Amino acid sequence: MSMDMTTVGDTGLLDTLQHEVAVFARRAEQTRLGGVGQVRNSMDRAAYLLLNRLDKEGPMGVKALAASMGIDSSTVTRQVAPLVDTGLVKRTSHPEDGRAVVLQLSPRGQTRLEEVRSSRRQLMAELTQDWAPEEREAFCTLLTRFNSALSARMSAHGVPGPEAQSPAESSTPS
Repeated sequence: MSMDMTTVGDTGLLDTLQHEVAVFARRAEQTRLGGVGQVRNSMDRAAYLLLNRLDKEGPMGVKALAASMGIDSSTVTRQVAPLVDTGLVKRTSHPEDGRAVVLQLSPRGQTRLEEVRSSRRQLMAELTQDWAPEEREAFCTLLTRFNSALSARMSAHGVPGPEAQSPAESSTPS
């Protein structure tokens, strides 16, 4: 569906929006929005998203994890390897099929993830400290809506999401 953007809204506003999104992306990469204190910048984006997914959805196989994140199984395998090597994720046998491997967050991974979440939560609090609670909520709602629309558009065009980028493909962790 093609839209004449002038019918959607003011082109000046849309120009400002695209510019602010570009500035946000650049600043997010520059600062890595990694948090504050010693934990700052200590976990790359791919690791954070994978650990977060395993924490929220529980143990699962590589294919299920890849499907839930909308990325390729080979990408998950490549991204999980260092997490297993560092003890943040453990591989176990599937309870019903001993030949299948299940990935799960290790106790060390759970602790590390909570440290990073806490640091990032503190950064978000600092960045929005002078915002009213309803402004924070509105921003979160709109950013979630924007990300969902972008993800749906990318999926419709066969483009993998940002989680698909491996640490090697991304020169800077976030």
